Amino acid sequence: MPELPEVEVTRLSFADKIKGAQIQTVQLGKALRWPLGCLPSDLEGLTVSRVNRRGKYLLIELDPSVLIMHLGMSGSLRFETTTAALATVRLHDHFVMQTSRGTLILNDPRRFGAVVFAPTPNSSIFDKLLGRLGVEPLGDDFNSEYLYKALRGRRVSIKQALLGGQIVVGVGNIYASESLFIAGIRPTRSSAKITKKQSTLLHQAIRDTLNRAISVGGSTLQNFSNAMGESGYFQLESFVYARLGEPCRRCKTPIKQIVQGQRSTFFCPICQK
Repeated sequence: MPELPEVEVTRLSFADKIKGAQIQTVQLGKALRWPLGCLPSDLEGLTVSRVNRRGKYLLIELDPSVLIMHLGMSGSLRFETTTAALATVRLHDHFVMQTSRGTLILNDPRRFGAVVFAPTPNSSIFDKLLGRLGVEPLGDDFNSEYLYKALRGRRVSIKQALLGGQIVVGVGNIYASESLFIAGIRPTRSSAKITKKQSTLLHQAIRDTLNRAISVGGSTLQNFSNAMGESGYFQLESFVYARLGEPCRRCKTPIKQIVQGQRSTFFCPICQK
């Protein structure tokens, strides 16, 4: 599943290119996770003012309406600037939006992604999808004191607390494992037992890890690429993720793997306490 860095990398790859574009036509393929919420023709003539992000959701703002987009488990966007883009629709292209500046296409083999129309940011669907999300990990509201207090109120492992999305949004499986390694925290440790010092280390590790991932284009584990078709390289320099049995980059101890909440967790049994 694309995580926050991949979604942000995708946003950055086409946001400036589509800004100011007028929507000309919209074509839908097979049904995605949620219905569009309007007729495709209702979008014709609207202008893209900007592209923002909230957690793992992309927000294509049309002032005042918004297209809320989620990439699901296997989705990816591409932005084609050729006028022949509609003639080259591929298998699993389920949302094709042609604009005056190019064509934005959502490709999603498993169809867990979605594009949902919200008439305004105050629409009920907006609150339903985004209303319960935690703070942005790269925003000003996310600080070590906030993290410490939020973790103290949870009775789950620290890894699960990060993945839940209610405390901080967008720290998915890859980056939670990496951040916990950098902070020296065992992923099975109870979130309620995280100290203030550990919260400070973890807060900084999360921000550093996400920023580092964004700077190298995110992670391409299977078929992720940004909207211009470029792959990410974070997985090539990961400390623990997907490195089962390989030597820890710090102490040379073999990396271990466990399963938490049906997700693989990688950690160093020596460096993480």
